[in-house]
Amino acid sequence: MLITGASGFLGRHLVEASEAGRWELLAESSGSLDIRQRARVMDHITTWKPNVVVHLAYRRDDRQVIVDGTRNVAEAAAAAGARLIHLSTDVVFAGRERPYTEADHPDATSDYGRWKLEAEAVARQMHAEVLAIRTSLLYGTERLAPIQHDVARVMAGHSRMQFFTDEYRCPAHAADLAAAIVTLADRRDVTGVLHVAGPQTVSRANLAHAFAGWLGYDPVGVPTTTLVESGLHRPGTVALDTSRAEALGIRCRSLEEALGR
Repeated sequence: MLITGASGFLGRHLVEASEAGRWELLAESSGSLDIRQRARVMDHITTWKPNVVVHLAYRRDDRQVIVDGTRNVAEAAAAAGARLIHLSTDVVFAGRERPYTEADHPDATSDYGRWKLEAEAVARQMHAEVLAIRTSLLYGTERLAPIQHDVARVMAGHSRMQFFTDEYRCPAHAADLAAAIVTLADRRDVTGVLHVAGPQTVSRANLAHAFAGWLGYDPVGVPTTTLVESGLHRPGTVALDTSRAEALGIRCRSLEEALGR
């Protein structure tokens, strides 16, 4: 298994899950493999000929990495005969009250969402049997995700960030998503798009409350606001329907289960 973006938050969880699953790993960071360099990516992947390529690498504000990098990785995986699992995001959707299924038409409103949607398209163009996994906010317990560090800084008085009461997502523990990827690595019959996310639709504010309590702070002190008050234009409620994943035996834990409450 070759993993791009292996040094990132999800990547480190996937390395651990893959080792437990007894995969032989090629764990690439941005320093060891610049996915923007097509010739380098083609040579590297076709030389190693992994059975599976898991593409996690991205930079949120860089279209070249997200789109062109994905094109290079997908083309190389196809040339090597490798299964390709590509990580995508829930913000390919604009937001609505009812959950999105894999059959719903994406309508991203942010640059990041549009670029990730474009990356899904180029991955399909280059690799006919790609599996694109859309997920939501990730968090951890053995190591903290950026969203958890945000809460810790606020509660320690080092940041004035506020958390939205009207922005809802389906947070997932990174270890659960990593385990799902390891399972799906062997499932070449599963292609297309798959939603893998937490079972709860939770506001950013309530998520911050949960993390604050888990970190040992009084959740009452979590500062909140609304998207309207902030003036930001971003999706409000983006919930992923995970029925297809559940039918495959894939499930992410609830916050209560994962945080041990």
